[in-house]
Amino acid sequence: MKMSLMKKLSAGFLLAVIGAILIVSFISNYMVGKKFNNYLIDEHKDKVNKIIITAQDLYNDKTGFSNINKDELLRYAVLEEFYIQVKDLSGNIVFDSGNSHLQHRSMMESMMGTMMKSGMGNHSSMNVGEYKEEIHSLVKDKKNIGKIVVGYFGTSYLNQGALTFKMTLNHSFILSGFIALLFGLGVSFILAKQLTKPLVKITKTANEMRTGDLTVRSKVETKTKEIEELSASINYLAETLQNQEMLRKRLTSDMAHEIRTPLTTLKTHVEALLDGIWEPTEERLQSFYDEIERLTSLVDNLRNLAKLEQADLKLNKTKFNLSSELEKVILSFEPLYSKNNHIIISNIDKNVWVYMDKDKLKQIMHNLLSNGYKYLKSQGKVVVELKKEKEGICIKVQDNGIGIPEKDMPYIFERFYRTDLSRSKSTGGSGIGLTITKSLVESHGGKISVESKEEEGSTFIVKLPKQTICEIGKEEW
Repeated sequence: MKMSLMKKLSAGFLLAVIGAILIVSFISNYMVGKKFNNYLIDEHKDKVNKIIITAQDLYNDKTGFSNINKDELLRYAVLEEFYIQVKDLSGNIVFDSGNSHLQHRSMMESMMGTMMKSGMGNHSSMNVGEYKEEIHSLVKDKKNIGKIVVGYFGTSYLNQGALTFKMTLNHSFILSGFIALLFGLGVSFILAKQLTKPLVKITKTANEMRTGDLTVRSKVETKTKEIEELSASINYLAETLQNQEMLRKRLTSDMAHEIRTPLTTLKTHVEALLDGIWEPTEERLQSFYDEIERLTSLVDNLRNLAKLEQADLKLNKTKFNLSSELEKVILSFEPLYSKNNHIIISNIDKNVWVYMDKDKLKQIMHNLLSNGYKYLKSQGKVVVELKKEKEGICIKVQDNGIGIPEKDMPYIFERFYRTDLSRSKSTGGSGIGLTITKSLVESHGGKISVESKEEEGSTFIVKLPKQTICEIGKEEW
């Protein structure tokens, strides 16, 4: 049978409190009772010693045991519930306290009965006990003058005051345990409620997400770090799923748009040829070919993207001069930029040697420079920087083009994602180039990010780790 978390926590706390109360009560009762009994036994011994001293004082060297101060022994016997008998050297009884000790037994039995009726006290260790006698020699001035018999019941040291103290002590333990139990029950209920209430809310949020409502968010107020982190994780998951759902829908729309455009063009042209409106000229056949190339390029990009996103992407790493390779890539783009009155500028540190996949590096730069070129305004400019830093290598591609809207920044590296501004341009690509670039950079252990502002341009930043750098003259890895 399954129990709720609140019931389990409450039961666990309560069992811990009960266990602690029982352990503390048992140990405390045992230790205090033991020490108190030892104290009473020592007191008993002191009383016996006082009786012996008093009896020895009754002896006189001239008259022997006199009648002087015998009343004091009798009062002591009655007060302390002892039986006292004093004998001289001849064995004659010179003092006998009578049956005062029997009165003590009767009183003790009466008190024990009262305690048993009230259900209090440790009865097994507080019974009246058997009658006992101690015989001690009486010595005065190092001379044996007789003997003294001290009789008492086994627990004569448990007088009325001692019994009252023990009863009060036991009452205190029971009352304290009961109060502690109530306190523990209250605390366990409060703590369990504080822990389970936010968890119930988080569970409710997760269930709503499962039914398809990705707009829901977990709103819990708690001072528990782990629960707060769990709530934040659920909210992050909901936001991520919502964004992915938006991207999925946009992907479907974009793919339909990308495929429909060339197909529509082909269909229209073919219908015109079939109807005899157009003649199959070389120019029109070239238009057909261009549209087919667009579809082929789209399919190739999809295939390349699938390969890049595989976990076992293989890199053919070699040692080469990154500075020289970047200069070559920039040089290959200069005619394209010059043709449209754009300029490309390099600001590259010299002799930066790396251990990377050269072809993948060229593909990264080709995608970034092509992307920058497509969205330049009239007389645009692109600046390529290479800096060797303490943390590794930094490559920047900065343009003064149309920029990226702030709302599109989080999704710019998602597959098939294109901003509204890029879609309005006839040169807009398929939306896969930056996704491929990101995969290639991350395959080398690096990171790519973008900084952009509308109508001012964009800066793509590629950070490669320090491990990619190698020194000139070092053997190939």
